Parts: sequence; structure tokens; C-alpha cells
Amino acid sequence: MRILLTGGTGLIGRALCRQWHAQGHDLVVWSRTPERVSRLCTGAHGVATLRELDAAAPFDAVINLAGAPIADRPWTGQRRKVLWRSRVDLTRELVDWLGHCEQRPRVLVSGSAAGWYGDRGQEPLDEDSRPGERDFGSQLCVAWEDEARRAERLGMRVVLLRTAPVLASDGGMLPRLCLPFSMGLGGRLGSGRQWMPWIHLDDAVGLIDFLLHRADCQGAFNACAPHLVSNADFARTLAATLRRPMFLSVPAWTLRMALGEMSVLLLGSQHLQPRRAMEAGYPFRFAHLEAALGCLLGRERHPATRRSAE
Repeated sequence: MRILLTGGTGLIGRALCRQWHAQGHDLVVWSRTPERVSRLCTGAHGVATLRELDAAAPFDAVINLAGAPIADRPWTGQRRKVLWRSRVDLTRELVDWLGHCEQRPRVLVSGSAAGWYGDRGQEPLDEDSRPGERDFGSQLCVAWEDEARRAERLGMRVVLLRTAPVLASDGGMLPRLCLPFSMGLGGRLGSGRQWMPWIHLDDAVGLIDFLLHRADCQGAFNACAPHLVSNADFARTLAATLRRPMFLSVPAWTLRMALGEMSVLLLGSQHLQPRRAMEAGYPFRFAHLEAALGCLLGRERHPATRRSAE
């Protein structure tokens, strides 16, 4: 299969390239820094502009995961413009280019985030729930998905991935959390009662690959583990996995003062379920947080390894 990726140098994109290169797929990554692609994206060729692909062989699929990091710095006016351009404007440019292709890919798998739902407290949420309305993160995701959906009018199957924070050993939020917890300084954020969706990197990659090959799957899919935890439960599980005490907590007002509206990423609550992925039959490898953290932090063997040894 010939696949075009955006966001290929990111955490999920790099893992996808490793897997798909091993399977023999032909990979092209559209990147602002194409010189980094060969180093970061196994087996992929990098291009700086879509115009470079006008005369290239047609693609079978497009995976759109591009987006500047959303939690790296406060959402100032300038930062919001960067986040909007890297997601909404880029997706618009991508779909416009696809509209001019003589032979279009069959499928577009386009990124979104669990932030699409906004801060919803204890309300049960699945793919049929309404979007959030008030915070910038949900507005960003809604506009991002709207641009991707335009590819449906081109006759393409469109899959929208509302991805929860990804747990990985070499990127994402987990290494940042491990430092204070390993020093005995970790704890819950705010009340700790807020629901905290998550997904292991292996399942983020596995679900994309699953949906890529399932011609009957389209529309929104929540990319999150089926067994949800609160922020306090996450903190306790991480502390136990690292075998460190947990005495502290960070008051919500402190986070709001320090981060402004971006504090919704830490204090917002989404009681989220991957209903459509489960109905489609995707087999989650890491459904429980204990197993996911144990694998990533070296406290237990990978489930597949454990099964083979029994």
C-alpha cells in the first residue's frame, strides 16, 4: 500500500512508520522539516510541499496526524494561531490538494482529540455525544474535523480519530509525569475526581491500522482505552508502578493561574468510551492502566510475551 502521512515525525507517526515499513508499505511524509524524515520515520521519504507529489504515483491512503504540540505552552493569542494553522489550515490545504488529484486515495484517516468533547464532568460520553462549546481546545477539534469531512464529498472514506493522551515510554506526557513521581513529588491534580481518558501507544497505532483496512468503518472513533480512570486513580497507579509514595496534590486554582484556559487539559473531565471501536471488533492490547504502565515502565512483561510463556 502507498501511504501519505502528515505528522509522521510525531510520536504516533514514527511508530506507524516503523510498523508499516516492516510490512512493506511505501511511505511518504509531508513535513515542515523533510530533512528530518529519513532519520525519524523508518523507511519514509519526506517532502516539504504537496506540489512535489503532483506527478508522483497515486496514494492508496492518507493519514493526517499533523499538529503543533497543544500542551507545550500557554494558549496565548499567537499560540492559538499556531495551533489552528497546524491543524485546521493544514487539513484544508491537504483536502484541497486531494480534490485536484486525478486518482484519489480511498481513505483519509484524520486526527482529532478527546478535547473535542470539552470539559463534561461526570456525563457519559461516546461518539454520538455533542461536542464541547466553550473552550478553545474543543473549538479547535470541531473545526479540524469539519475540514477533514470535506473529503467525503470527494468520494473518500473519512475516519476521524478523537485520540486521548497517548502513553509511551519515549514521548508524550508519561515521561514528564514520571520525574516528579519518581522523586515522591507526584499527586492528583485539583480534586482528582475528573475522568482522564488515555491510550497506550500500541493501541493508538493498532487502531489506526485496524480502521485503515476496514472499509466499513467511517466517521468518528474515540481512540481511548475502554477502562477509564479518574485523575486520582491515575496518580495512585503511577505511584504504585514506580513504587513511590504519593502525598501531594496540586490545587486547581494554582493550575488555572499558571496555565489559564489551557488548564482544561489537566482539570477537564471526559467520561469517554471507545464504543465504535469496540463494536467494530478492535482488540485492545492494553485495556487496563495497570498493565499499560507496567509494560511501559518495565514492571511487568508485555501481555503477548506473558501469554506465550504460559
